[in-house]
Amino acid sequence: MKKLTNLRIKIKRLLKKLKFPKFLHKFGPKKYELADHVSGLLVMQICQTSLRRTELITNLFGQKCPTYSALSKSRKRIPIKLWQKLLQVTAGLSSGIVAIDGTGFSKSNPSFHYLKRIDGVNPKNYTKLSALFDLKTKKFLAMRIRTTPRHDMQDVKYLLRKTSDVKVFCGDSGYDAEWIHEMCFWSGIQTYIPPRRNVRIRKFRKKQMKNWNKEKYNKRSNVESGFSAIKRKYGNFVGAKKIEGLRTEILCKGIAHNLSLG
Repeated sequence: MKKLTNLRIKIKRLLKKLKFPKFLHKFGPKKYELADHVSGLLVMQICQTSLRRTELITNLFGQKCPTYSALSKSRKRIPIKLWQKLLQVTAGLSSGIVAIDGTGFSKSNPSFHYLKRIDGVNPKNYTKLSALFDLKTKKFLAMRIRTTPRHDMQDVKYLLRKTSDVKVFCGDSGYDAEWIHEMCFWSGIQTYIPPRRNVRIRKFRKKQMKNWNKEKYNKRSNVESGFSAIKRKYGNFVGAKKIEGLRTEILCKGIAHNLSLG
């Protein structure tokens, strides 16, 4: 039987491993540790609840949790660096075979019955997520969140810098660009990206296409399964209004997904 570990204890161990301070700040009375804030925000995404209900649920089960107002403040104040490092450490060692893709999260959660009654459509106001996904471990290695529409290729350099030991890089035709093939070629990374229609086959695209393998490229669809998993388990919407809160909520979904896979 698999041994279960308290979420707060697990987060406390991870923060200690990353050498983060015990408390979020050095001012005022220190009633709650950083691990309490992080575990509370993770419970919020796992249970798909509001800040008030997160406090109520955790207290009902006898767990230590900051008040809803403290969680609201820490959601904006905890630096993005901490969440990115937690995502990396929960992903574990990379197999080197990764895929990249993007998806969106709605900024509101309207009733579909209400939308049907008013002849409305699904809300277009969404948050863009680009992620690097390990095709063997099925975990998220790095994420980048934007509030404005941008092309998928804009996040390739950022995501690859956040991940080491990448050997195989898979992406759909939206990532077919000569500069991506060139960057991966000089880094020793084999790309499996199908060429776009009516595109000129240049030097580095041609070099990478020599080792094209349709079977390996077909595994790229696992990244879409990963997006589907976090949306089904933790919701396809976010409740925060500002960019700091949006990043925290989506990264918490990714961290919770990685933790659920062990």
